[in-house]
Amino acid sequence: MKTCVAIRHVAFEDLGSFQAPLEAAGYSIRYAEAGLDDLGALDDSAVDLLVVLGGPIGAYEDDNYPFLGPELRLIEARLRAGRPIIGICLGAQLMARALGARVYPNNGVKEIGWSALELTGAGRASSLAVLDGVPVLHWHGDTFDLPDGATLLASTSVTRNQAFSWGKAALGLQFHVEATGAGLERWFIGHASEIGGVPGLSVPGLRADTAHYAAGLESVAPRVLAAFLSGMM
Repeated sequence: MKTCVAIRHVAFEDLGSFQAPLEAAGYSIRYAEAGLDDLGALDDSAVDLLVVLGGPIGAYEDDNYPFLGPELRLIEARLRAGRPIIGICLGAQLMARALGARVYPNNGVKEIGWSALELTGAGRASSLAVLDGVPVLHWHGDTFDLPDGATLLASTSVTRNQAFSWGKAALGLQFHVEATGAGLERWFIGHASEIGGVPGLSVPGLRADTAHYAAGLESVAPRVLAAFLSGMM
């Protein structure tokens, strides 16, 4: 059986709509809990797929979160070895940093809510092609420079570097393709303070947009995953 390890930074940001198709594809899934588990002891060579999930911290906050050091070393080793890895939101930022790119606040702007991506030519030929015109979930205040050697796949008007590939086995997604309508109810609780601190943003508004858009994203997210796993970068 193939193995997938997902590094989870907060309990409610999990694999979401990726979990069922991974299990259907024959993957045994295990979560590694950042801040609790020893990420430096993880045997990366025994992991067929590593997924680095999101979280409400900065990829540069090493002093506050010492686990970031071992996590970055794990990600860098996997990237250099060319083993399959997907980074989502914070995970994509950590991938960018591991590849030598800068991660930083996005001009004081938080991109939270649903909107479609602008796919690049490379993006339309990648595993993200099925997302063309499909609103996805954004939930971040940081961004990153495109790493050297990476290919830009998608942008939005707020954030240029929304998705990148690096070689054929690494996919970094600033947005949340894995989000589900049911799962986001936990986000509305866990991120209550952040939601309340953004002018014009509210739980009822996010819930209404989620009811409108989540099913569409859930229907295509497994196809993004399948295309990545088949090597159709």
